[in-house]
Amino acid sequence: MNPNVLKKIFPKRNNDTNKNGLFIFSGPCVVENYDVTMQIAETLANIQDVTGVDIAFKASFVKANRTSINSFTGLPLEESLQILDTVKKQFNFKILSDVHEYTDFNEVGEVVDIFQTPAFLVRQTEFLRRVAAAGKPINIKKGQFLSPQEMIAVVNKVKSFGNHDLLVCERGTSFGYNYLINDFRGIQELLTLDEPLVFDATHSVQRPGALGGASGGDSQYAPKLAKAALAVGANGIFMETHPNPSVALSDGPNMIPLADMLELVKDLKDIHALINKL
Repeated sequence: MNPNVLKKIFPKRNNDTNKNGLFIFSGPCVVENYDVTMQIAETLANIQDVTGVDIAFKASFVKANRTSINSFTGLPLEESLQILDTVKKQFNFKILSDVHEYTDFNEVGEVVDIFQTPAFLVRQTEFLRRVAAAGKPINIKKGQFLSPQEMIAVVNKVKSFGNHDLLVCERGTSFGYNYLINDFRGIQELLTLDEPLVFDATHSVQRPGALGGASGGDSQYAPKLAKAALAVGANGIFMETHPNPSVALSDGPNMIPLADMLELVKDLKDIHALINKL
């Protein structure tokens, strides 16, 4: 695995004692308001201190892909970025957020450290060219409609645009009937790309459109899928969390309750250490 991008995201990985440790991308699906975002950030900062696991804070400043026109898409951009900037400065987190075809990368890049390309945009060449040119580390989500082999072309495309600070993120494959399926053989194939492999545990249990006007999900399966992904070699875990998923404004049915995160991170750290003999 190429470790350079992880050293940029988590500087303490330059210390040999932590260079191969587990890392996690976590936070709410979207910036809902100041209080909820700060509560999540404070809890994750405490988890990072207790476990020693590297965490980057994930929250979308806007949700471009919603089932219903009436769904919450986010606060005004300036307000969302101000909240994320407060998280960044107060808790010393790196910030990960989705970017889109219309995103002003200069404005967003003043706060966001890691650009995430949405799964539905993974084949958009000019979009990937613009993201690569921004010079940020990129978490590339595999499209639900792509095979692991097809991600080779995506990664090579981004590298050809001059950006080699890449992570590849597996988030399940769509086979219809509102379900996503995880191919654990496919995870091993993605590892051959030699980029850090992130497993998105919470979007993997999403059930797109299952509630009619919104996506459903089966969050009870996310922790075990995360553990299984580490067992077959995944390097990091992406998992969204919320103090009360039942009232979250986006993707609540997928998210892990914030109160459960500490014990889960401890378990994930132990599995990762066992598999990698750390």
